[in-house]
Amino acid sequence: MATADQMKALVRSHAEGDDTKFYAVALQVAARAARGGQSHFAQELRDLVDALRKQPVREPGRPIPVTQPRGELSGLLSVSYPETRMADLVLEPDVRERLDRVIVEQRQQDRLRAQGFRPLRRLLLIGPPGTGKTMTASALAGDLHLPLFLIRLDGLITKFMGETAAKLRLVFDALSETRGVYLFDEVDALGGERARTNDVGEIRRVLNSFLQFLEQDESDSLLVAATNHPQMLDRAMFRRFDAVIDYPLPTADVAKAVIRNRLANVRLGRIAWGDIATAAKGLSHAEITLASERAAKEAILAKHDAVTTAGLVVALRERQARSTQ
Repeated sequence: MATADQMKALVRSHAEGDDTKFYAVALQVAARAARGGQSHFAQELRDLVDALRKQPVREPGRPIPVTQPRGELSGLLSVSYPETRMADLVLEPDVRERLDRVIVEQRQQDRLRAQGFRPLRRLLLIGPPGTGKTMTASALAGDLHLPLFLIRLDGLITKFMGETAAKLRLVFDALSETRGVYLFDEVDALGGERARTNDVGEIRRVLNSFLQFLEQDESDSLLVAATNHPQMLDRAMFRRFDAVIDYPLPTADVAKAVIRNRLANVRLGRIAWGDIATAAKGLSHAEITLASERAAKEAILAKHDAVTTAGLVVALRERQARSTQ
């Protein structure tokens, strides 16, 4: 029969609406029963799990945020339940393919674990600001119906190394207790190069603690770290992640898709996309989105019938000037 730990895991996964974990534990119970000679019960349980898996996926209930019942965590984590989906993002094909792989492995993690494999779950996202790294964490949480926990580095890092390490321990305990997507944004604040001569010993010890917690983490949560400055990260950081995904500035095709996506509800005139590509070169996804919004609002206020090439070019060049400043 089920062990005490398995019973607790069943109850916890049911409360969190985590069907994948629930089924995985149920199959563990079936395997234990089969080893104990209860082959008929084990087969019935496996058949029941297979039948339930074929039913339409239900929208899981939202788990109680860990920030509410655990006082000290309220200063370390902020929780949200994103409605963003991966389909809402405009990304380079290689980036999207790698993220789709993460989602597939997460959704079928019980099949992988049954064969001794672990799904992709520790991601390091690197690239310039505004290229979609933080939004990716929201989309992963949305697609997997998980809460998104943002680690608040201002509450985590103190001038006393012992306090910071203790707070890191609380965060990694939360990863194990409540399945979700945990985002360490601007992770270079924790994972800076240990050999930097202007660094202090306390910060280096914080990094060592962070690396140790990463190494020991065996939870079912997704851990997403993001940075605009990968050159500042200690090299040991890269080895602790299952995947390192580089977010480049958008190509001409991606810039076009970003504009079309943002202005889907606005009429576009005959756009000279070559001129747009030239004006958008070097801008991030976020900057192109802001320029598109600016051009659309100008067209609406001027009572024009459509957004024009000229309007978009002016807005994009304005963003170029601001980014240069």
